[in-house]
Amino acid sequence: MIKVIIADDMQILRQGLKAILEQDDEIEVVATASDGKEAYEKAKINKADVVLMDMRMPGVDGAAGIKLIKDNKLKSKVLVLTTFDDEDTVRNALAASADGYILKELPDEQIIAAVKQVHSGLGVFGGSAYQTMRQNITRVEVDDSEGYFSLDGEEIFFSERELDFLRLVAQGYDNKELASALYLAEGTVRNQLSKLMDKVGVKDRTQLAVYSVKNGLDE
Repeated sequence: MIKVIIADDMQILRQGLKAILEQDDEIEVVATASDGKEAYEKAKINKADVVLMDMRMPGVDGAAGIKLIKDNKLKSKVLVLTTFDDEDTVRNALAASADGYILKELPDEQIIAAVKQVHSGLGVFGGSAYQTMRQNITRVEVDDSEGYFSLDGEEIFFSERELDFLRLVAQGYDNKELASALYLAEGTVRNQLSKLMDKVGVKDRTQLAVYSVKNGLDE
Protein backbone atom coordinates (compact mmCIF):
# COMPACT_ATOMS: atom_id res chain seq x y z
CA MET A 1 0.00 0.00 0.00
CA ILE A 2 1.31 3.46 -0.97
CA LYS A 3 0.73 5.91 1.89
CA VAL A 4 0.05 9.43 0.58
CA ILE A 5 -0.21 12.88 2.17
CA ILE A 6 -2.11 15.57 0.23
CA ALA A 7 -0.97 19.17 0.83
CA ASP A 8 -3.22 21.89 -0.59
CA ASP A 9 -4.65 25.03 1.00
CA MET A 10 -8.15 24.39 -0.41
CA GLN A 11 -10.15 21.81 1.52
CA ILE A 12 -12.40 20.96 -1.42
CA LEU A 13 -9.34 20.10 -3.52
CA ARG A 14 -7.88 17.95 -0.75
CA GLN A 15 -11.14 16.04 -0.54
CA GLY A 16 -11.38 15.71 -4.32
CA LEU A 17 -7.82 14.45 -4.65
CA LYS A 18 -8.35 11.97 -1.82
CA ALA A 19 -11.39 10.55 -3.63
CA ILE A 20 -9.43 10.33 -6.90
CA LEU A 21 -6.41 8.59 -5.41
CA GLU A 22 -8.38 6.12 -3.34
CA GLN A 23 -10.08 4.82 -6.48
CA ASP A 24 -6.90 2.75 -6.69
CA ASP A 25 -6.63 -0.18 -4.29
CA GLU A 26 -2.87 0.32 -3.94
CA ILE A 27 -3.11 3.89 -2.59
CA GLU A 28 -4.19 5.09 0.86
CA VAL A 29 -4.42 8.79 1.76
CA VAL A 30 -3.25 8.74 5.38
CA ALA A 31 -3.54 12.50 6.03
CA THR A 32 -4.05 15.90 4.46
CA ALA A 33 -2.34 19.23 5.11
CA SER A 34 -3.00 22.89 4.37
CA ASP A 35 0.61 24.07 4.01
CA GLY A 36 4.16 22.84 3.62
CA LYS A 37 5.00 22.67 7.32
CA GLU A 38 1.93 20.61 8.14
CA ALA A 39 2.74 18.33 5.19
CA TYR A 40 6.22 17.74 6.60
CA GLU A 41 4.91 17.05 10.12
CA LYS A 42 2.25 14.62 8.93
CA ALA A 43 4.64 12.89 6.53
CA LYS A 44 7.02 12.33 9.47
CA ILE A 45 4.31 11.03 11.80
CA ASN A 46 2.64 8.79 9.21
CA LYS A 47 5.86 7.68 7.47
CA ALA A 48 4.30 8.66 4.15
CA ASP A 49 5.61 7.18 0.94
CA VAL A 50 4.51 10.11 -1.25
CA VAL A 51 3.57 13.71 -0.48
CA LEU A 52 1.38 15.33 -3.12
CA MET A 53 2.38 18.98 -2.74
CA ASP A 54 0.79 22.17 -4.07
CA MET A 55 3.30 24.98 -4.60
CA ARG A 56 1.44 28.16 -3.69
CA MET A 57 -0.03 27.98 -0.20
CA PRO A 58 -0.27 30.62 2.56
CA GLY A 59 2.12 30.20 5.48
CA VAL A 60 4.79 27.67 4.52
CA ASP A 61 4.59 27.21 0.76
CA GLY A 62 5.28 24.09 -1.28
CA ALA A 63 8.96 24.79 -1.97
CA ALA A 64 9.67 25.31 1.74
CA GLY A 65 7.68 22.18 2.56
CA ILE A 66 9.71 20.12 0.11
CA LYS A 67 12.93 21.48 1.61
CA LEU A 68 11.78 20.52 5.13
CA ILE A 69 11.10 16.97 3.98
CA LYS A 70 14.40 16.64 2.14
CA ASP A 71 16.60 18.44 4.66
CA ASN A 72 15.26 16.26 7.48
CA LYS A 73 15.92 13.16 5.38
CA LEU A 74 12.40 11.76 5.38
CA LYS A 75 12.03 8.86 2.98
CA SER A 76 8.89 10.43 1.48
CA LYS A 77 8.94 11.20 -2.23
CA VAL A 78 7.45 14.59 -3.13
CA LEU A 79 5.27 14.97 -6.21
CA VAL A 80 4.26 18.55 -6.96
CA LEU A 81 0.67 18.86 -8.17
CA THR A 82 -0.18 22.45 -9.04
CA THR A 83 -1.93 24.71 -11.53
CA PHE A 84 1.24 26.75 -12.09
CA ASP A 85 3.86 25.88 -14.71
CA ASP A 86 5.71 29.20 -14.98
CA GLU A 87 9.50 28.97 -14.96
CA ASP A 88 10.00 30.48 -11.48
CA THR A 89 7.60 28.04 -9.81
CA VAL A 90 9.14 25.07 -11.60
CA ARG A 91 12.68 26.17 -10.72
CA ASN A 92 11.73 26.62 -7.05
CA ALA A 93 10.35 23.08 -6.94
CA LEU A 94 13.42 21.62 -8.65
CA ALA A 95 15.78 23.60 -6.42
CA ALA A 96 14.00 22.15 -3.37
CA SER A 97 14.56 18.64 -4.82
CA ALA A 98 11.01 17.69 -5.81
CA ASP A 99 10.80 14.14 -7.18
CA GLY A 100 8.15 15.05 -9.75
CA TYR A 101 6.05 17.92 -11.07
CA ILE A 102 2.66 17.60 -12.76
CA LEU A 103 -0.35 19.84 -13.34
CA LYS A 104 -3.85 19.57 -11.89
CA GLU A 105 -5.35 19.60 -15.38
CA LEU A 106 -4.27 15.98 -15.91
CA PRO A 107 -6.93 13.24 -16.01
CA ASP A 108 -7.46 11.24 -12.81
CA GLU A 109 -5.76 8.12 -14.12
CA GLN A 110 -2.58 10.04 -15.00
CA ILE A 111 -2.38 11.57 -11.52
CA ILE A 112 -2.71 8.10 -10.01
CA ALA A 113 -0.06 6.76 -12.40
CA ALA A 114 2.30 9.62 -11.52
CA VAL A 115 1.99 8.86 -7.79
CA LYS A 116 2.90 5.24 -8.48
CA GLN A 117 5.82 6.20 -10.72
CA VAL A 118 7.30 8.57 -8.14
CA HIS A 119 6.85 5.97 -5.41
CA SER A 120 8.79 3.47 -7.52
CA GLY A 121 11.71 5.88 -7.77
CA LEU A 122 11.10 7.40 -11.20
CA GLY A 123 11.06 11.15 -11.75
CA VAL A 124 7.85 12.40 -13.34
CA PHE A 125 8.03 15.83 -14.94
CA GLY A 126 5.26 17.01 -17.24
CA GLY A 127 4.82 20.09 -19.41
CA SER A 128 7.24 22.97 -18.97
CA ALA A 129 8.74 21.35 -15.85
CA TYR A 130 10.50 18.86 -18.09
CA GLN A 131 11.99 21.59 -20.27
CA THR A 132 13.10 23.63 -17.27
CA MET A 133 14.73 20.57 -15.74
CA ARG A 134 16.59 19.86 -18.99
CA GLN A 135 17.82 23.47 -19.16
CA ASN A 136 19.05 23.34 -15.56
CA ILE A 137 20.81 20.01 -15.79
CA THR A 138 22.02 19.63 -19.38
CA ARG A 139 22.39 23.10 -20.78
CA VAL A 140 25.91 22.23 -22.03
CA GLU A 141 24.62 19.43 -24.25
CA VAL A 142 23.65 21.91 -26.94
CA ASP A 143 27.23 23.13 -27.09
CA ASP A 144 28.38 19.54 -27.64
CA SER A 145 25.93 19.24 -30.56
CA GLU A 146 24.02 16.43 -28.84
CA GLY A 147 20.52 16.48 -30.30
CA TYR A 148 21.59 18.00 -33.62
CA PHE A 149 20.65 16.01 -36.71
CA SER A 150 21.70 16.65 -40.28
CA LEU A 151 18.51 16.00 -42.25
CA ASP A 152 18.24 16.63 -45.98
CA GLY A 153 21.38 18.77 -45.77
CA GLU A 154 19.97 20.91 -42.96
CA GLU A 155 21.14 20.76 -39.35
CA ILE A 156 18.17 20.68 -36.97
CA PHE A 157 18.22 20.56 -33.17
CA PHE A 158 15.59 18.46 -31.41
CA SER A 159 15.12 18.57 -27.66
CA GLU A 160 14.78 15.25 -25.88
CA ARG A 161 11.05 15.89 -25.44
CA GLU A 162 10.67 16.53 -29.18
CA LEU A 163 12.48 13.26 -29.88
CA ASP A 164 10.03 11.53 -27.55
CA PHE A 165 7.15 12.93 -29.62
CA LEU A 166 8.75 11.86 -32.91
CA ARG A 167 9.43 8.35 -31.64
CA LEU A 168 5.94 7.80 -30.25
CA VAL A 169 4.15 9.31 -33.25
CA ALA A 170 6.16 6.98 -35.52
CA GLN A 171 5.03 4.08 -33.34
CA GLY A 172 1.39 5.00 -33.93
CA TYR A 173 0.48 6.63 -30.61
CA ASP A 174 -2.67 8.79 -30.76
CA ASN A 175 -3.05 12.02 -28.77
CA LYS A 176 -4.56 10.30 -25.73
CA GLU A 177 -1.76 7.72 -25.64
CA LEU A 178 0.87 10.45 -26.07
CA ALA A 179 -0.66 12.40 -23.20
CA SER A 180 -0.56 9.34 -20.96
CA ALA A 181 3.00 8.36 -21.91
CA LEU A 182 4.43 11.87 -21.48
CA TYR A 183 2.29 13.06 -18.53
CA LEU A 184 0.74 15.91 -20.49
CA ALA A 185 -2.80 17.14 -21.08
CA GLU A 186 -4.22 16.33 -24.51
CA GLY A 187 -4.44 20.05 -25.31
CA THR A 188 -0.72 20.39 -24.63
CA VAL A 189 -0.03 17.40 -26.86
CA ARG A 190 -1.98 18.97 -29.74
CA ASN A 191 -0.07 22.25 -29.36
CA GLN A 192 3.32 20.52 -29.21
CA LEU A 193 2.54 18.38 -32.26
CA SER A 194 1.50 21.47 -34.21
CA LYS A 195 4.77 23.23 -33.32
CA LEU A 196 6.78 20.14 -34.24
CA MET A 197 5.04 19.81 -37.61
CA ASP A 198 5.80 23.47 -38.34
CA LYS A 199 9.42 22.93 -37.32
CA VAL A 200 10.04 20.07 -39.76
CA GLY A 201 7.73 21.38 -42.50
CA VAL A 202 4.99 18.73 -42.65
CA LYS A 203 1.21 19.12 -42.72
CA ASP A 204 -0.14 16.27 -40.59
CA ARG A 205 0.84 13.57 -38.09
CA THR A 206 1.07 10.91 -40.80
CA GLN A 207 3.73 12.95 -42.60
CA LEU A 208 5.38 13.54 -39.23
CA ALA A 209 5.54 9.79 -38.61
CA VAL A 210 6.99 9.18 -42.07
CA TYR A 211 9.54 11.96 -41.46
CA SER A 212 10.58 10.35 -38.20
CA VAL A 213 11.01 6.88 -39.70
CA LYS A 214 12.79 8.20 -42.81
CA ASN A 215 15.34 10.03 -40.69
CA GLY A 216 15.87 7.27 -38.12
CA LEU A 217 14.24 9.19 -35.25
CA ASP A 218 11.74 6.48 -34.38
CA GLU A 219 13.89 4.48 -31.96
